[in-house]
Amino acid sequence: MTELRLEELSAKNIVAANSLTLRPGQEQFISPPSYAIADAYINPVTSWPRVVVDGDDHVVGFIRGNFDPDAEQEYFRSCIWRIHVAADQQGLGVGRFAVLALADEARSRGFKRLTVIWEPGDKGPEQFFKSVGFKVIGETAYGENIGALEL
Repeated sequence: MTELRLEELSAKNIVAANSLTLRPGQEQFISPPSYAIADAYINPVTSWPRVVVDGDDHVVGFIRGNFDPDAEQEYFRSCIWRIHVAADQQGLGVGRFAVLALADEARSRGFKRLTVIWEPGDKGPEQFFKSVGFKVIGETAYGENIGALEL
């Protein structure tokens, strides 16, 4: 795995983040990057948008966390709101790096759990989230899985 680092989402990297690709069949499981980028600014107080940059300064992923200790639903208090890894970078540790960095940020803010919601399906992210350590703890009213990673 190449050297990876996180950078705040900014004017410098937003076009690259918006241009991240997907593997065929993944479209149904993730909103377009522009949606993820736009929703990062809905609540800038709780939102934590970051791009993953490789050693060659290429944006290879995007993750948006949300930290809101007062959120009505517990699974929105410390959560992954969005994660997107470029198609040609999937399986190379980019997503794991981003999730673990977000988990470190959550821990530094005093949270004991990081959550994520995903839609089940053959080409969906379930195996990835489970491989990082998330366990299914419930289901939303829409049939999506709620996963939790204990910190």
